[in-house]
Amino acid sequence: MGTRAGTAGGGGAAGGLRRSLGVGDAVVVGLGAMVGAGIFAALAPAARAAGGALLVALAVAAVVASCNAWSSARLAARHPASGGTYVYGRERLGPFWGYLAGWAFVIGKTASCAAMALTVGAYLWPGREHVVAVVAVVALTAAGYGGVQKSARIARVIVAVVLAVLAGVVAACLTSGAADVAGAFGRGGSGGPRGVLGAAGLLFFAFAGYARITTLGEEVRDPRRTIPRAVPLALGIALAVYAAVTVAVLSVLGVDGLAGSAAPLSDAVRAAGWGGLTPVVRAGAVLAALGSLLALVLGVSRTALAMARDGHLPRALAAVHPRHGTPHRAEAAVGAVVAVLAATVDLRGAIGFSSFGVLVYYAIANAAAWTLGGSKGPGAGGRGADRGGRVVAAAGLAGCVALACALPPASVAAGAGVLALGALLYGVGVRRRPGPPAGSGPAA
Repeated sequence: MGTRAGTAGGGGAAGGLRRSLGVGDAVVVGLGAMVGAGIFAALAPAARAAGGALLVALAVAAVVASCNAWSSARLAARHPASGGTYVYGRERLGPFWGYLAGWAFVIGKTASCAAMALTVGAYLWPGREHVVAVVAVVALTAAGYGGVQKSARIARVIVAVVLAVLAGVVAACLTSGAADVAGAFGRGGSGGPRGVLGAAGLLFFAFAGYARITTLGEEVRDPRRTIPRAVPLALGIALAVYAAVTVAVLSVLGVDGLAGSAAPLSDAVRAAGWGGLTPVVRAGAVLAALGSLLALVLGVSRTALAMARDGHLPRALAAVHPRHGTPHRAEAAVGAVVAVLAATVDLRGAIGFSSFGVLVYYAIANAAAWTLGGSKGPGAGGRGADRGGRVVAAAGLAGCVALACALPPASVAAGAGVLALGALLYGVGVRRRPGPPAGSGPAA
C-alpha cells in the first residue's frame, strides 16, 4: 500500500502537481474553507435546533471535527497524495470504500459550492443572486486555473478581511450596553439530545473545511510535516473564532432572538447600537462565501483528479497543466457543473444533503485511520499512541454516524439515495472494465 502513496508524494515527477504550499499557506486554505459563510448563516438554524444548549452543540461539533482532523492528518502524513479520503479509503480499506468517499465528497461539495455561490449573490445583489453566483464561480475557477499558490494568496486576503469583520462584530457586541453574557445562556429551552446533535451536524458543516488541506496533499511542501501542523492550527483558530462570535451574538440577541434571525450577525451589531457596521458585515459575508467557494473548488477538483486517474471519472480530467501545474480540466469541469447548478437550482436545502455526504466522507476517513500502525503523532512510531489513535478514530466514526442520523430525515434519505446510486455505478464499472495491473494507481 505504501508504494503508491509514496510515489504520489514525490515532487516534480512528470504529470505531478507542483508542491508550493507551506504551513502558513495550508492553514490559510483551511481557514478560508472553515471561517466562511457558515458562521454568518449556520448559527440561527443551530440555535433553533439546540435552544439554550447551542454552545454544547458547538462543543460536540468541535470534538467530532477534532477527531476527524487527527485521523485525517495521520492519513495524509502516510499517504501525501491529492484526493484526501478517496486515497486513504482506497489504500487502507479497498477500492470501493475509497470510491464511495470520493463520490460522497464530490457530490456533496459540488452542491456546497453552488450554495456558497448563491450566498454571495443573495448578500451582494438580492433578487439577482443567480447571475452573481455564476459570475463568482467563473471568476474563482479562473483564479484556481492560475495555480494553487495564486489561489492561496487570494484566500489569505479573504481570510484576513473576514477575520477583521468578525473581530469587529465581537468587539461591538461585547462592549455594548446591551450585552448580557450570563443572561444569554439562561434563556431558551434545550432542544434535547436530538436537537443538540442536529445543531452539531449543522455547525460541523462549517468546521469541515480542514479537509481542503489534506486534499491538496500533492501540492504541499514536505507533507509529512506540513499537514499534521496545518490541520490542528486551522481547526483551533476556527474553533476560537466560532466560540467568540457565538458568545458575542448570544450576549446581545439571546437564544430566542438568535434563533429567529435571518441575518444574525447583522442583527447583532444593530442591536448593539452599531448599525453603521451592517454594510461591513454584509460585505464580510460576501467575502467569506467567496473564500469558502474558492477552497471548495480546489478540494473538489483535486478529488476529481484522483478519481479520474483511477478511471472512476473520465480520464481526461486527470490532465495537469504543463505550465501552471494544476488539474485544469478537473477545475474547469467542476466550475462548469457548479455554474449550471447556481444558475438553475434553489439550493437552500442543500446544506443538509451536503452535511450528510461530508459526514460519510469522514466516517470512512476514521475507519481508514483505524488501520494505521503506531504513531505518537502523524507518521511516528509507538504502540501506546497506536491505541490512542484508534480511540480517536473510533470516537470520530461514532460521532460522524450520530450526527448524520440526527440530520433532517429528507437530507438523510436524499444522501443515502445518492450514495446507493454511486455504489451501483461503481459495480457496473467494475464489471465492464478489467482490473488494474498490480501496483497501479495515481501517478505523481
